[in-house]
Amino acid sequence: MTKTSETDFDIKVIIPAFNEADSITAVISEIPKTVSEVIVVNNNSSDDTVINAEKAGATVLTEERKGYGYACLKGMDYIAQQSKTPDIVVFIDGDYSDYPEELTKIVSPIIKNDLDFVIGARVKRLREEGSMTPQQIFGNWLATFLMKLFFRATFTDLGPFRAIKYDKLLELHMEDKTYGWTVEMQLKALKKKLSYVEVPVRYKKRIGVSKVSGTVKGSIFAGIKILGWIFKYSMK
Repeated sequence: MTKTSETDFDIKVIIPAFNEADSITAVISEIPKTVSEVIVVNNNSSDDTVINAEKAGATVLTEERKGYGYACLKGMDYIAQQSKTPDIVVFIDGDYSDYPEELTKIVSPIIKNDLDFVIGARVKRLREEGSMTPQQIFGNWLATFLMKLFFRATFTDLGPFRAIKYDKLLELHMEDKTYGWTVEMQLKALKKKLSYVEVPVRYKKRIGVSKVSGTVKGSIFAGIKILGWIFKYSMK
């Protein structure tokens, strides 16, 4: 039988979460019910993230090694051990800055057009004022400009809200453990010649303080990691 609608596809969501007790319930509750499993990866939280995520109905894993990439890889390892693997994996942050109900928009190009990879692009006209810091906006511009320059990419954002076919995700052999996860995925998608598209999504001020862009140290390390991945692949 040909799969033609969202309900025909097995979709799993991975949510990395570090001290997101105040937001995680809202994120989980607004994810469409067509999703077969919501996987929250507790990244060494010291608050009630685990309790709140479990109460909201998510599968909760724990990854004690701090790092966005570590958390995402933990979620992938869990999925790989299941007897039935999904068609699509969606990644979304646990801070409630994205609109979880827009998952339907994110997966639509995969379902309807058989694309491999979709980025939720935080376009200016749909962003709440102040939802992205100046360093985030500049970093996104620089990274995507370099990807266009080196690889003729059409990306405009490194948005964390993204969907990818599960088999294509495995082909990428993801390895970054920290800040470079999103750009690594996009660079490897380009190298593998995956079909991709950006979908404009709304974006609002997150609940709590960002662990990356909310600190000078986090911004610097993220910038170094992102540029490092781009220049590494430009030399191959």
